[in-house]
Amino acid sequence: MLDTPHITQTDAQLTAIIHLTIPREEIRNVMGPGIAELMAAVAVQGIAPAGPIFSHHLRMDPEIFDFEIGVPVSAPVAAAGRVKAGQLPAATVARTVYHGPYEGLGAAWGEFLAWVSAEGHPQAPDLWECYVAGPESNPDPATWRTELNRPLTG
Repeated sequence: MLDTPHITQTDAQLTAIIHLTIPREEIRNVMGPGIAELMAAVAVQGIAPAGPIFSHHLRMDPEIFDFEIGVPVSAPVAAAGRVKAGQLPAATVARTVYHGPYEGLGAAWGEFLAWVSAEGHPQAPDLWECYVAGPESNPDPATWRTELNRPLTG
């Protein structure tokens, strides 16, 4: 289920990121270890997360995911292994929240992007999703919430 999509303005946000370019089918194998590595690096530096974990897809390709696993941070992070400082951009975005298991995200994005197109909004090449509530907060996937963001160019 999707909340009613809307247009909003985001502020630039400091982040800690791990950049990955992988075959699409590898996403399930890299997310958990990547998140653990990211959160450990941030914790070692004594920096508090300033929001939920996200994935920022830099370009859309059906076979390859070129993306960042990230977390907003309250202070700049120093590079440590694969973890680097990053930033989510200030942008005008189309936004909605998907309610349900991660397996439904593909269909949710399809429905959401169809709305963006039908509304006539020109879209940037990237997008990001924020994992607002997931298995760490409740084992029932029906309670999970993922915020979907598509930057707009016009």
